[in-house]
Amino acid sequence: MSKNLAIADLLDLYGEMLTEKQRDVMELYYDQDLSLAEIAEHENITRQGVRDSIKRGEAYLLELEEKLHFAEKFKRLVEVTEEITARCEEIERVNRGFTFSQSIDENAREIRLLSNRFLDENFG
Repeated sequence: MSKNLAIADLLDLYGEMLTEKQRDVMELYYDQDLSLAEIAEHENITRQGVRDSIKRGEAYLLELEEKLHFAEKFKRLVEVTEEITARCEEIERVNRGFTFSQSIDENAREIRLLSNRFLDENFG
């Protein structure tokens, strides 16, 4: 069974939507990198039971993403935040190169901090 590493990201986003048993099995498989046999021993179920649980969990996570698009939206949010940060740095650079304005410098810094704080608090 080959791992779809995009599932690990979906597990981070939607893991709480799985049953506790499914989440445990998938975390052991994706986060701890245990084999199906190791998980089966750890969870006291068959290797086939582990495989079935992982396949059902993967299907459910993919279905959630297809409906909700949180991973896609999060990726876009990170891209926008990186663009905001880059533009703030450019504003600060231009400000230092010309007639320096403390207000421009402070506002650019605050915008960057707000953007980064939002990501950290909500997705960190």
